[in-house]
Amino acid sequence: MTATEIRPMPPSTLERLVVNGPAGALETDLNDPGLPRRGIAVIAHPNPVQGGTKDNKVVTTLAKTLFGLGYVVIRPNFRGVGASAGSFDQGNGETDDIIAVISYAKERFGEMPLLLAGFSFGGFVQTRVAKQVTAERLVLVGPAVSRFPTEAVPANTLVIHGEHDEVVPLAAVFEWARPQQLPVVVVPGGEHFFHGRLHLLAQIVRMHCA
Repeated sequence: MTATEIRPMPPSTLERLVVNGPAGALETDLNDPGLPRRGIAVIAHPNPVQGGTKDNKVVTTLAKTLFGLGYVVIRPNFRGVGASAGSFDQGNGETDDIIAVISYAKERFGEMPLLLAGFSFGGFVQTRVAKQVTAERLVLVGPAVSRFPTEAVPANTLVIHGEHDEVVPLAAVFEWARPQQLPVVVVPGGEHFFHGRLHLLAQIVRMHCA
């Protein structure tokens, strides 16, 4: 799909639903571009105990960008966030939450290529999910590698980080990526939430995932 074929994400495509998770209801937003669908993209939000939700601006930027590339985009609230049941579980239960959402998506849309994306804590969760399901691509934005025990990832993983990230230092990401010989795309002047640079984040994702 070329840049000229990027689809907008009109409000009419938004479906608010509840997915049955292992701890109870998971409040979830879904945007379906309709046919032809390129795949399913499940996006994980930042740390719930620090205010992270499915409506975070980095998360919604990822959603709009991946929808534009033809993906069914699904954004759940982790357990204990918004109307989702349960409570924070340090990434363990949250991993199970994402797997439950993936199961729902596959049952509804069938077997399609799966893209896992996550911001900060959500990136940590998606690296755990990727150990249990088969994904075409893993996209990590501002991964919280210095805060959570983030494991190695597939070689085609897209890692995007801000040059001046004040939450997860860029040096920590390099230390994690170096033994894996994993490239890191650095957004010049970017901080953890990519204020003023969300357009660059979208451009990078389109460039690597189109």
